[in-house]
Amino acid sequence: MGVLKIVLVDGAERASLLPLVATRPVGDLRIGIGTLAEKWRKRLGADVYFGTESLFHALPAYPAWDGPAVYWEAGVCPTDALAAAAANLRPGQTLVWQDRAVAVFADRAASDPRLLPERTADRVVVSDDSAVRITRLWHLFQHNGPELERDFAVWTAGRTSAPVHPSNTVLGDRLFVEPGATVWASTLNSTTGPIYIGADAEVMEGCLVRGGLALGDHAVLKLGAKIYGPTTVGPDCRVGGEVNNSVLWGHSNKGHDGFLGNAVLGEWCNIGADSNNSNLKNNYEEIKLWSYPRGGFERTGLQFCGLVMGDHSKCGINTMFNTGTVVGVSCNVFGAGFPRNFLPDFSWGGAHGLSEYTLEKAVATAERVMDRRSLALTPAHRAILSEVHAKTADLRRGTTLA
Repeated sequence: MGVLKIVLVDGAERASLLPLVATRPVGDLRIGIGTLAEKWRKRLGADVYFGTESLFHALPAYPAWDGPAVYWEAGVCPTDALAAAAANLRPGQTLVWQDRAVAVFADRAASDPRLLPERTADRVVVSDDSAVRITRLWHLFQHNGPELERDFAVWTAGRTSAPVHPSNTVLGDRLFVEPGATVWASTLNSTTGPIYIGADAEVMEGCLVRGGLALGDHAVLKLGAKIYGPTTVGPDCRVGGEVNNSVLWGHSNKGHDGFLGNAVLGEWCNIGADSNNSNLKNNYEEIKLWSYPRGGFERTGLQFCGLVMGDHSKCGINTMFNTGTVVGVSCNVFGAGFPRNFLPDFSWGGAHGLSEYTLEKAVATAERVMDRRSLALTPAHRAILSEVHAKTADLRRGTTLA
C-alpha cells in the first residue's frame, strides 16, 4: 500500500483562527512539542500534505495533494486511538469522532480543498474523550498541557536523553535533552509536567523551569528566565523574563524582563524589553477575544487569557497589553498606555492612535529580520503578506484614529 498520505484540511472554522493562520495552514499551528503536521509524521511516518489556501502551496513546506489519501480535519490533534484509526481507514470510509466526520479516505480532494471531501455511508466510529480539537485562538494555550504530555511520549519513545550537566538541580524524572543542547546551573522541575529540550537549544545559567516545557531546536532561555508550564518555545526563539502557559511558534523573541502569560505568539515576532501582558481582569470576569469572522469580540469561557500576536508583529519597550488582546500580522506597537484590545493587521502605533504600516515598509522589515537568521523572504512570502494586507484593509479603515 506504500506510505500513508495524510492531507490536513483547514476546515470551515479556519477564519476563527485568524490572525495566526493568515500566513499558514491550520495544519502548521504549533501546540505541545510539534506542529499539527509534525505530530502525524512522528506518529505514523506519514507523508503530510495540506488542503489550504492556494497561495501557501508556493512554499515548499506546504505541499498540495489531490489523489488518494486520508483527508483529515487539521485542527483535530492525533492521539494513539485517532492515529491508529486513520492508519487503518480504507478507501471510501469516513471516520467519525464525537459525532462529527473528521476524516475521509477519498480518491481526491473536494472541489474546495480547504474542506473535507464528501462523507460516505461507510462510517468508522472512534471514541476518545482525551483528544483535542483546535478551533479557537485560545485553544492553543488552553490545551497545551495534554498535547505536551502526548508529544513527549511520542518524541522520546525508546530513546535515551543526553546527560544534563551536574551544575543543574533536577526534580522529577521526565526530562529529555536532545544531542547538542546545553543546560547550565538551572532548576528543572518535571514533577509538574515533562521538560523537553530540543537539539542545540540552550538554557543559560539561573533559569527556573517548572514543567511542562517544550524548548525547540536552537531555542534559547536567557539568563534567569522564569518559565511556568505548560509552555512551548518553538525553534530558534529567544526567551527571557517570566512566561506562563504560552506558545511561541518559532523565530520569535521575548528576550528581556517582563511578563507573558496565557499567550500565543506567531513567527518572527519581537516583544520589547519590560513589556507585559495582563492575563486576568481586575474584576475577575470572563475574558472576551476579538473574532475575525464575527467582526467583534466573542466569549472565551476563560478567566485567564493574555495576548495573541500574528506573524511579523513587534512591540516597543515597556508596551502594556490589556487582558485578551489580539494583534494582527505585521503590526508595530509602541507608546505609553494600553493599546486597543484588537489591532488590525498592518497597524502602526498604540494607545495614542493607529495608522497604516505600509506594505512596502512591512515587507522590508520582514526581509531584514529573516536575513538576520540567514533566511530569505521569498516571493511566495511576499505574496502572502500582500494578500493579508489587501484582505484586512477594511479593518484598518474601521479603527484608524484621527
